[in-house]
Amino acid sequence: MSMRDGGVLPEPEATVSDEPRAAPPPPTAPTIGDQPRRLKPVLALVAGLFIALFVWLALTAPLSKSLQPIAAPSITLLSAEGEPIARRGAIVAAPVDVTKLPNHVPGAFLAIEDRRFYTHIGVDPWGIARAAWRNTRSGGVREGGSTITQQLAKLSFLSADRTAARKVREALIAFWLEIWLSKEEILSRYLSSVYFGDNVYGLRAAAHHYFTKKPEDLTVPQAAMLAGLVKAPSRLAPTSNLTGARRRAKLVVAAMVEAGMVSEKEAARLKPAKLRVARVRDIPTGTYFADWVLPEARSFAEATYGEREVTTTLENTLQRQAVRAVRNAGLGRAQVALIAMRRDGRIVAMVGGKDYAKSPFNRATQARRQPGSTFKLFVYLAALRAGMTPDTMISDTPLTVGDWSPKNHNGRYRGLITLREAFATSSNVAAVRLSERVGRDAVIRAARDLGVTSPLTAQPSLALGTSGMTLLELTSAYAAVAANSYPIKPRGLPEVRQGWFQRFWGNRRSFDDGTGEMMLDLLAAAANDGTGRAAALRAGTFGKTGTTQDNRDAIFVGFSGDIVTAVWVGNDDNSPLHGVAGGGIPARIWRDFMAAAVKSEPARPRQPIVAPPIVPDEEPFDSGLVLEDEPVAGGDEFTVELSRPIEGPDDEVDAVIVPDIAPPPPVEELPDSGE
Repeated sequence: MSMRDGGVLPEPEATVSDEPRAAPPPPTAPTIGDQPRRLKPVLALVAGLFIALFVWLALTAPLSKSLQPIAAPSITLLSAEGEPIARRGAIVAAPVDVTKLPNHVPGAFLAIEDRRFYTHIGVDPWGIARAAWRNTRSGGVREGGSTITQQLAKLSFLSADRTAARKVREALIAFWLEIWLSKEEILSRYLSSVYFGDNVYGLRAAAHHYFTKKPEDLTVPQAAMLAGLVKAPSRLAPTSNLTGARRRAKLVVAAMVEAGMVSEKEAARLKPAKLRVARVRDIPTGTYFADWVLPEARSFAEATYGEREVTTTLENTLQRQAVRAVRNAGLGRAQVALIAMRRDGRIVAMVGGKDYAKSPFNRATQARRQPGSTFKLFVYLAALRAGMTPDTMISDTPLTVGDWSPKNHNGRYRGLITLREAFATSSNVAAVRLSERVGRDAVIRAARDLGVTSPLTAQPSLALGTSGMTLLELTSAYAAVAANSYPIKPRGLPEVRQGWFQRFWGNRRSFDDGTGEMMLDLLAAAANDGTGRAAALRAGTFGKTGTTQDNRDAIFVGFSGDIVTAVWVGNDDNSPLHGVAGGGIPARIWRDFMAAAVKSEPARPRQPIVAPPIVPDEEPFDSGLVLEDEPVAGGDEFTVELSRPIEGPDDEVDAVIVPDIAPPPPVEELPDSGE
C-alpha cells in the first residue's frame, strides 16, 4: 500500500543476520539482600553457642545458689543440758529485702559502688572505662569497674582469683542474673551476702553487730559507714579502725550528695556514726570435742542463714570433771587423752590434750598409738568364743614363736595358771599362746566385730597390741562388752530415730553362750585384783591396763555403771615415759574421774596372796608366791620367800615379802606386768 492511499507503511520483517551475537554480560556481584543467606549458618552457630553457654551456666551456677550464705553460717554447739559449749562459722543473719528498707540504706551502697545500677545490663562499660582512666592516671589499681551484679556473681559462684577467664565468667553470669532477676532482687541478694568485716556477712548481721539495730532502722551515717566497709572490710572494720571507717563514710555521704540522694544541707548536719557493738556470748570457738563433732553438726544443721544451735551429747558436768582429773594428775611434759561415753556410744566427755590453745591436735580421736595389753581384750574374746572359760588353764612359761620370744614384765613367770589370772596379771606369754592356739585371724575378727577399723597386722606380736589404733576405737570396743551389744558406734549428736525396718535388720549383735559374762569376769579380775587395782571403785569396776614397749604409751580402759572411759598418757614424739605404766597415772586419772562420774568412792586395797596350783610334770616355773596388792614402798609385784616348800594348797608357812623391783617414784607405781 502506498502513502497515497493514506495507509501506514508496515514494519519491515525481522531478518536473521549471518553475523554472531555479542556474549551476554557477566553476572553482577550479589546485592546486600543476598548477604543474610550466607550469614545464617554463622548466626545459627553463634546462637547455639549462647544457648549452650546459658544452659551450662544454669547447670553449673544455679540461681538458687546466689541466695545461699556465702560463708558457713554460725553454728553454736550445745551440751546435752542445753548450755553453749562452742561456736564456729561466720555471723550470718536473715536476708534483707531492699523494698522494705529506707531509701538511704540501699542508696548509700549504690552511690559508692554502682551509681548506674538501674540503667546498665549487668556490666557497665562507662564504669570500666572511668576506672581504667583513673587507675592509669594514679599509676596503680585504685578503683574497680565491677557492678553490683558482677560482685554478686563473684560472691555466689566464683573464686577470688584475678584471671581473665574468671572475669569473662563473671560478666556472663552477671548477664544471666540480669535476665532472670529484677534489680531489686539482685540488690537484695548482694546486700544479704557481702562481707562487712569481723567475720560478719550480710547487712542484717552487720547492722546488729556494729550498731545493735535492724537494717530497717539504720540512719544515714550508719548506712554510709556500712557501705564504706565493702571496699576493704578487714582493714576498715570500725571495731579496730574507727577513724578509717568514719573517713570512708564521709566519702560515701559525698557520693550520695553528688547522686542527689542527700542534700548538701542534710549532709552538713550529719554527725559521725557511733558504734554500739552487740554483746557476744563468751563461747570458745574450738575445743577437742567441738572439732570432732563439727563436720557432722554442719550437715545436721544444713546450709541456712542465721545462727544454728545444735545439741550434742557432751555433758558439761562430766566434761568439767574430766578436765579436773587430768589437771590434777601431775603429768609433767607428757600428753594425755580421755574419752568417756555411755554404753550406747554417746560421748559425754573428751580431752584430746593438756592445752587446746597450744595444741589442737586431738589425741583421743586422731592419734593412732599402740594399745598394748588393752588389746588382749580381743585375744581373750577369741579364746572364749573357741570354747575356753576363765577357769581354763594356760601355761605362763617362756615360749618362742618362729624367731621371736615374748617376755613377761620383769621376766617373771607363774607356771600353769587360769585365764583369769593370766588376764589379771597381764601375762604376755599367755596372751601369745592363746592367739597362736585360736589363730590370729580369729583375734582380728574379734577386734573387727567390736568396731576396730584400723589396720591390724597378723604377726605373732599382734596379741600384745603392736598395731596402732585410736583411743576412740578402743573405748568403743570396751563399751560393746559393757553393753553386751556390738558394735557400738561413738557419736556426738543425738541418735536419729530409725524406722522399724532398720531396727529389725540392724547389724547390732549380742554376745551369746555366756561370753559376755565371762568377759566381765576377766575385766573385773584385772581391775580389782590385777594390774588395774589403782582404778578400783567400791562400785563394780571392770577394766584393763596397757603399757607399750619402753613405756611409750600408758593406758587404762574400763567401765563402771553406765560410763565407759579410756585414758591414755604418752609423749607426742613417742619417747619413753620413764616408768609410767597403765596401772599408774592413767588408772589414777580414770579413778578420779569415774569416782565423781558414778558417785562412788575408791575401793579399799585388796591383799590376796595367790598361790599357783601344784601341777606335776609341768614346765619349771617360779615356785614363789606373788602378792597382788597395793605397792609397798612404791613397787607393784613382790616375791613371798617361804621358810620351806609348800606341801599343799592349805599348807601354812612362814613368809617374808621381798619387792621384785626397786621402789619407783610415785608416778611409776603399779606397772603393768604384762605389757
